[in-house]
Amino acid sequence: MIRSLWPLHRTVVRAVERELMGTGMTAGQHAVMDELRRGGPRTVPQLARLLGLDRQPVQRLVNDATALGLAESAPNPEHRRSRLIRLTPKGEATIRGVQEAEEAELRRRLSDLPAGDVTTALHVLRRLGEEFKDLAQDAPPHPTDRGDDPR
Repeated sequence: MIRSLWPLHRTVVRAVERELMGTGMTAGQHAVMDELRRGGPRTVPQLARLLGLDRQPVQRLVNDATALGLAESAPNPEHRRSRLIRLTPKGEATIRGVQEAEEAELRRRLSDLPAGDVTTALHVLRRLGEEFKDLAQDAPPHPTDRGDDPR
């Protein structure tokens, strides 16, 4: 199962990039914008933790999305120096449109898949995620990891 995840991940990224053609967005920006759409404004370190990525690449994705007019930074009432990143109206409309198209296509293609199979698959993937998160915490820190800074 784990051996199937790597090629699946690469295939999903390629499919997402295909869907994003013409938007100027990358798959990484899609992931950041999806998180902002689902969870509201976040700091870059919060986004990085949620996405399981280092802070620096997430900062670059945020910078690129900001340059496209899809995201913006705002004051953070909880921390003076760490700004909140939020979607702009253009960003909200763009990610909503992309996600609605993705959802419609997947529903069409996977209509024969029983709901119970989807529930089981989600359960297994979440459990794998939990176990690998625990394993990763036992590993030595990555050189670019900045720790648990809440900003």
